Amino acid sequence: MTGPNVSKPGVPWLRWVAVLIPPALLLAFPPSGLTAKQDHLLAVFVATIVALVAQPVPMGVSCVVAMTVLALTRTVPPVQVLSGFANVTVWLIFTAFLFSRAFTQTGLGKRIGYLFIRRFARTPLSLGYSLAAADLVLAPFIPSDTARGGGVIYPIARSVALDFGSEPGGPTRSTGAFLILVCFHTTYVASAMFLTGMAANPLIADFARQYAHVELTWVRWAEGAIVPGLLTLTIVPWLLKRWCRPAIRDTAPARAFAAAELARMGPLSRREKSLVAIMLAVMAGWVTSPWHGIPNTFVALAGLSAILLVRVLAWDDLLDEKKAWDALIWFAPLIMMSDELSRGGAIGVLSHSLFRAYASLPWMLVGLALAVTYLYVHYGFASMTGHIMALYPGFLVAMLAGGVPPMLAALVLAYFSNLNAGLTHYGTGSAPVYFSGGYVSQSDWWRLGFLISLVNLVIWLGVGFWWWKAVGLW
Repeated sequence: MTGPNVSKPGVPWLRWVAVLIPPALLLAFPPSGLTAKQDHLLAVFVATIVALVAQPVPMGVSCVVAMTVLALTRTVPPVQVLSGFANVTVWLIFTAFLFSRAFTQTGLGKRIGYLFIRRFARTPLSLGYSLAAADLVLAPFIPSDTARGGGVIYPIARSVALDFGSEPGGPTRSTGAFLILVCFHTTYVASAMFLTGMAANPLIADFARQYAHVELTWVRWAEGAIVPGLLTLTIVPWLLKRWCRPAIRDTAPARAFAAAELARMGPLSRREKSLVAIMLAVMAGWVTSPWHGIPNTFVALAGLSAILLVRVLAWDDLLDEKKAWDALIWFAPLIMMSDELSRGGAIGVLSHSLFRAYASLPWMLVGLALAVTYLYVHYGFASMTGHIMALYPGFLVAMLAGGVPPMLAALVLAYFSNLNAGLTHYGTGSAPVYFSGGYVSQSDWWRLGFLISLVNLVIWLGVGFWWWKAVGLW
């Protein structure tokens, strides 16, 4: 999702300088149109976003400090400072991390991956498709590409590569490189296809509701993504097979390896069966939310309650899930600051100043220009959440000001908030995991990432544009 949540090695004071200079400049030279309190809030928000990227301290520490500063300086009333913890989006994200733990702790995630390989891996390309399909099936339930890609799919792909004798630097390295690249470039596409596919996607839905006044339901999100997403998952592995030709031809060893792993795991356990039943019920609840009116968060909490009651997870497992509690601590202050910036009008003022050059263009060109800019600015981010918090509201307001239909604007930026992860080896939490395997050089990683970004632009802003028109999104 976001990259490791630890302070990074290096020269600590340089990281603090990077964090403190932008707010100091904002306070010294406040943007026109902002009140003093709005400028103070913006300065703290910008410092927090930079801290999420530079990470002089863990992200949770940065957000707790930001809350404290806002309260002590009376920039935001103390009760309002804590309001982010009452946001339903925060609790949906929290619950989703616990679903992820259930899949990994029971072994169900890996079982699904091996089942796809055993059944469908008849050629090198179909082996890649099998891994991509497993990721796609898991994506609605494991909302972290780090946990899903790095924790479930990557170990399977690397084990299969090693079973073929493909070692980094060896004569059959291309086999491992092909599998790693396919898995990486399909992980973030799967994240883009579901509201619950990436932890910050519900945050995007919250922003869309605030700024564009549109409701990105689970069904609406998936409906918009299904055609361009499946097209991407079909074309990208096919292209990677040509750009990085695997040395293997016979995939029988991969199927045998998967069969052996499944035999070792044995039949579905009681906990796995219970988890399957609960998650299917949760999925049904999300899909039918527009009819029964129960928010996605409480559908998820009902699923979590069932998981705890039937002991798929124990209460101590919930307490031990540090990523969930960590996300709860640092998402809530970010949402609170974003809400306050929106309520005070600061986002609108800044967006108008930064993007007024687009005002004279036709709305289609405005949408295209802003979507492309939003995609490639991710070269400067090591966090998808940081990117979304810093830029999504401003770009959305700019699209709306340029005449882009609200639902179209919200979804285009939502999808590219995930697709931008493919550019670099640090752009999302799973990227360093896949890159650390050593099968792909940094230059090849960046070169292929850029080429695939062009493919994504053609598919999502080309085919996707007309699909969205067909389903009434604009």
